[in-house]
Amino acid sequence: MRIKPVNLPIALVAFVLFSFSCFCIYKTTQTNNQLINCRNHILEFKENMLHLRNKTEKNSQEMMKVWKQMKYEIMKRENKSGNLVVQKADVLNKSETVSNTFEDFKFFFPQLRKEGRIYPNVIISKGKTGVSFALGISTVNRGNYSYLKQTLTSVISRMTLSEEKDSVVIVSIADSNEDYLHSVVKMIKRKFKRQVRSGSLEVISVPAFLYSSMLNTKHLAEDSQKLDSWRIKQVLDFCILMLYAQPKAKYYLQLEDDIIAKQMYFTKITDFVHNMSSNDWFFIEFSMLGFIGKLFRSEDLTHFVRFFLMFYKDKPIDWLLDDIFQVKLCDTGEDFRNCLKRKKQIRIRYKPSLFQHVGIHSSLSGKKQYEKKI
Repeated sequence: MRIKPVNLPIALVAFVLFSFSCFCIYKTTQTNNQLINCRNHILEFKENMLHLRNKTEKNSQEMMKVWKQMKYEIMKRENKSGNLVVQKADVLNKSETVSNTFEDFKFFFPQLRKEGRIYPNVIISKGKTGVSFALGISTVNRGNYSYLKQTLTSVISRMTLSEEKDSVVIVSIADSNEDYLHSVVKMIKRKFKRQVRSGSLEVISVPAFLYSSMLNTKHLAEDSQKLDSWRIKQVLDFCILMLYAQPKAKYYLQLEDDIIAKQMYFTKITDFVHNMSSNDWFFIEFSMLGFIGKLFRSEDLTHFVRFFLMFYKDKPIDWLLDDIFQVKLCDTGEDFRNCLKRKKQIRIRYKPSLFQHVGIHSSLSGKKQYEKKI
């Protein structure tokens, strides 16, 4: 809104009044009364000028107030239209429900019992639920190397609009580096505007206090401690992401921040799941590499997370995924061959892989990895 300036010919008025005053001075040589009248005119002129200046300053202050109010309303409307929410568990609305499964962390980490409710920081979200698939991507700072933009582009662009509508992609920033967090949020809001507006793309971050409470490993060898801390943190990052995604969708697909999805990957996953002759499966592997491309029923995620938290210090998460079969399926004293036979029946492997690993620079500082199974 443009405010039209008030056209006050102040200089002209001043000139006229001053000329009139000079004329009065000239005439006052006639009588003292005229001199007094002229002086009164000059005083009146000064008073009028002072009043005008005060009025102008007041108008300027009023205009600044109006401008600040307009600016505030515009910012509020933009935030509302984008529905970009920044919140923590302690300030969630009363109408919002927080999964009680996050309280399991307090059982495995007693030092967390003094904390309030445990829940990720929600950075970008429209609260999308009731979809078929939630896709989880945990990301960390890799210094000068980043594959996240490339990963998200392939994952999102290779969905149809209907598939995008029936899914939600969740990026979990599992890094305490504030600069990295802001850079990821900025990139996503700029590159994936439509998905952010529709609620098909969400961003969360792991609260820093969780890391300080859970990453408490003590080993003699510094290199071993660094590797163990990295593996432990990775297990915990995946657990937090899984629990956050659980109430949103029927199925949960685990991805990583340095992969490329193949063409029509989502259509192939959907068709494969819907055409399964038996519903008696534990999880489905759409990639043979690590923890990438593993599809779970959301209702089973709590059981997986609890198992991972029991043994999070002992093995990497993809190794724990193998162990859970033996615990769940193999009876004590049973012939291991019989157990393996049942394992093949419920651990489904889709071939060929729908995801290619492209990240050479690992999230573990200084480590390089060249496995790129496809």
